[in-house]
Amino acid sequence: QVRLVESGGGLVQAGGSLRLSCAASGRTFSRYAMGWFRQAPGKEREFVAAISRSGGSTTYADSVKGRFTVSRDNAKNTMYLHMNSLKPEDTAVYYCAAEETIGISVVPVVGYDYWGQGTQVTVSS
Repeated sequence: QVRLVESGGGLVQAGGSLRLSCAASGRTFSRYAMGWFRQAPGKEREFVAAISRSGGSTTYADSVKGRFTVSRDNAKNTMYLHMNSLKPEDTAVYYCAAEETIGISVVPVVGYDYWGQGTQVTVSS
């Protein structure tokens, strides 16, 4: 089992930037593909970005492509989400998630088994 803790959320003006972190503990971090999801008030949780075990493959939701970058540091057991050019519609609780995969390049967008508690991101207009 892996435990996940997000941090780095906060209040930022539109056009600003934030970096979220997801610290993992428990089983070997490099066994897991990692993902970011978000949930805005009154909406369903949606996929944001994901990164493979090795960090060599990534995928993004169309709504964040070109503005957000997902990365990981397996030596530090941490995943990051660099968010630039933030918009009010990016306001949500952001969750990190982990999925144990066999392939080192697999980048799942669904089916994650482990979740963090979330961190709030608020973008003011």
